[in-house]
Amino acid sequence: MTRRAPPWAAGLRAARANLQPGLIVQSLMLALLLAYYFYPPTHAWLDRLAALKARWGYGYSAVASIIAGAVIPELMRIFVFQKTQVRRSNFTNLLFTVPFWCFMGLVVDFFYRQQAGWFGAEAAFHVVWKKVLVDQFLYNPLFAAPVTAWLYDWKNSGYRLAGTGRFFTAAYYQETVLATLFATWGVWIPVVTILYSLPSLLQIPLFALALSLWVTLYTWMSEHRAKESV
Repeated sequence: MTRRAPPWAAGLRAARANLQPGLIVQSLMLALLLAYYFYPPTHAWLDRLAALKARWGYGYSAVASIIAGAVIPELMRIFVFQKTQVRRSNFTNLLFTVPFWCFMGLVVDFFYRQQAGWFGAEAAFHVVWKKVLVDQFLYNPLFAAPVTAWLYDWKNSGYRLAGTGRFFTAAYYQETVLATLFATWGVWIPVVTILYSLPSLLQIPLFALALSLWVTLYTWMSEHRAKESV
């Protein structure tokens, strides 16, 4: 009998594969954090972004998340990998990713607001570490990671209802969700630490920016690896 790999092994492999794009996103976000506090022109520009978020509220979160998580990755796929050829699959992808990322953007905004109510809105160490722990070790494993895995696997199966019962088993969580978590933690623990070190009104705009950078870089690398393997 062949010995099955432990459930976290796939997650560690994914984390290593994500290392390069993750470091790029983390470096850019850290640069923005430092520029916000120490470079007045960047501070002023980000304050205007925060004012826009305050004016649009949840609408800003919905639109920004759609652009970051759905539109930009699909445009990159069209212009870089499909050499400007628009295919039917691009529209079918958007039919899934637009409502998905709209929903997730609204959820993240609501969650960030709740965290500010629970722990405070100031960018202090005793506030930031609590938000990071709740974000990455409660919200992520109990909601964000499983919901994302369920819906993407449902999409990839052709939206068939048959077999979806496996989504709610311990085996599926170990083999699929846990792998996603390991890959996510390596990138997003530093990123959300940076986000929670900024004023509340800037957290969603820069979450969307980080998401856009991450999805774009990851799409480029995954497509590049797929072409090399052919």
